Amino acid sequence: MTASGSAFVHHDLIIALAARHKLPAVYFERFFVAKGGLISYGSELRDQYRRAAAYVDRILKGEKPADLPVQAPTKYELVLNLKTAKTLGLEVPPMLLARADEVIE
Repeated sequence: MTASGSAFVHHDLIIALAARHKLPAVYFERFFVAKGGLISYGSELRDQYRRAAAYVDRILKGEKPADLPVQAPTKYELVLNLKTAKTLGLEVPPMLLARADEVIE
């Protein structure tokens, strides 16, 4: 699933449709997994906000926004929902569980 405002607005419907049709969906944000989605893998938003604050500070100190380098996210987060995996009849490999930043049971 791609990140969009529509996805957030319709998150309940998206998660419900994936469950009804037994689709193992991967989401872009932890929020979806906490609501019942299977797995999310995406950039850690808190880290992005911290880095954005540093950019704002540099701009307020006089740097031109056009002179600032473009930055890609540096921290990514993997979250799994074991209850959803069980409902879908999926066995989560131990290696994936070990690599997860958070496991929701």
